[in-house]
Amino acid sequence: MNPLTRLPALIAMAALVSMTACAAESAPATRAQPTPAAGAPTKSATAARKPLAAGAAKQAAPKKPKLEIADITPMGETTEKVGVGFPIIVTFDRDVRDKAAAEAALEVQADKPVDGAWRWVSARKVIYRTKTYWKPHQKVLFTAHLSQIPGNEAAKDVSRRFAVGTANISVVDTRRHVMKTYRDGKLAKRIAISAGRGGLVRNGVDVYLTTSGTHLTMGKKRVETMTSSWMGVTDPKDPQYYKEEIPWAVRISDSGEYVHQSAGYYQYLGRSNQSHGCVRATPEGARWFYTIAQRGDVVKITGTKRKLDWRNGWSYWQLNWTEWKKGSALTAAKS
Repeated sequence: MNPLTRLPALIAMAALVSMTACAAESAPATRAQPTPAAGAPTKSATAARKPLAAGAAKQAAPKKPKLEIADITPMGETTEKVGVGFPIIVTFDRDVRDKAAAEAALEVQADKPVDGAWRWVSARKVIYRTKTYWKPHQKVLFTAHLSQIPGNEAAKDVSRRFAVGTANISVVDTRRHVMKTYRDGKLAKRIAISAGRGGLVRNGVDVYLTTSGTHLTMGKKRVETMTSSWMGVTDPKDPQYYKEEIPWAVRISDSGEYVHQSAGYYQYLGRSNQSHGCVRATPEGARWFYTIAQRGDVVKITGTKRKLDWRNGWSYWQLNWTEWKKGSALTAAKS
């Protein structure tokens, strides 16, 4: 079984992202549950100390690292393969005061190198994105040289190796109601779809429209429970209430968008947009897409007036390369 199916329930994103009506009952996660990285320090019980003998020299307590890593996403090469759009997301265990020094200690080495840069999205989190997509079928080694950060010499360096799988790039045309999936550059599947119909405006945003832009797959579930509770509708007697068990659900944003099997209404697939914001697909097509999906696969959606926000999930490819690099502490230090 692909490890993507074992990912935990997802954590809600900041309020800056408007939800869509395809929202799942469980909130999205921006990262997987942490797994120990190679070289990561482990905690052990403090040994009982004997009283010092008279006149014995008192030993100084060992220095504690000022900065360590709390989480790395994606998971390692033995756990999952990732798509060619995947970001490296590093979360430190505390706010980083000297971001330039911390960023300079982070190294990425690929078997098939491409240009890349880090961007800080919070006081603790920094994200690595490449200028162009990763080359498929290779290994990428991430190393955090934490001991090289001034004042942090007591820290242990941390590394993780990623496995890049097949280049899965899907293009969703909401006007022609079709999704084409390319694998390693060759068209592998055409799937009839139905996208968001529009018509529900919240805070100036039509949340029933699918967002146009470059999404990345973030996780998947064999069956996802989707409800209307995201918009405050919890009474089953309310005409807008719904609670559905949706098969073959692949998440593509934090705001509740998925590629999933259509819950009936197959007559609309390939003909018109009738969903609450998700990309509905045929049972056979949705199951196939679910089976091949890796976290970090690319899903480009076109044809709607609602633009994808780059902070919505892993939608970092919404920023062009020049804009992306502006978030680097090293770039800021040079300017």
